Amino acid sequence: MTIDRFIDWLAASDASLAIQTAGWVVPAVQSIHILAIAIVMASMAMLDLRLAGMIGREQSLQAMARRFMPWLWRALAVLAVTGAVMIVGEPKRELGSDLFWLKMILLLVAVGLTAPMLAILQDQPFAKMSPARRTAIRGCALLSLACWVAIVACGRWIAYAQ
Repeated sequence: MTIDRFIDWLAASDASLAIQTAGWVVPAVQSIHILAIAIVMASMAMLDLRLAGMIGREQSLQAMARRFMPWLWRALAVLAVTGAVMIVGEPKRELGSDLFWLKMILLLVAVGLTAPMLAILQDQPFAKMSPARRTAIRGCALLSLACWVAIVACGRWIAYAQ
């Protein structure tokens, strides 16, 4: 089945038609989606900037992760659910957009950069790490943050790229 046939099938489904005809669903889901984006961005900014040694140097990475990771994972779950509702409600706009697919690739890269970095880092002050390790961690953290910002930009541009 090609993507265009899948989009047509999904757009004609009962679930999609229900979402399309209920005028309140899309704005409500988009509002929840935007709030979850704010939580993800705030959490990732704090974690990535801490990883980069730019903020929170007096706080351990594990303490920072314990504080923000639960918020991050829950918000990502909310984004997955609300994103799925938006895809079902407007499959052509979402699945038919190159920006959507770029957003999904960037999401995989961002999670791929963040999850292992947080899991393998030892809890040692940034200043006590070797210069090479600091540089590598800082680069990965800033790349991760750039990916998260690009994800938000791609998501926002989907609405205007028709």
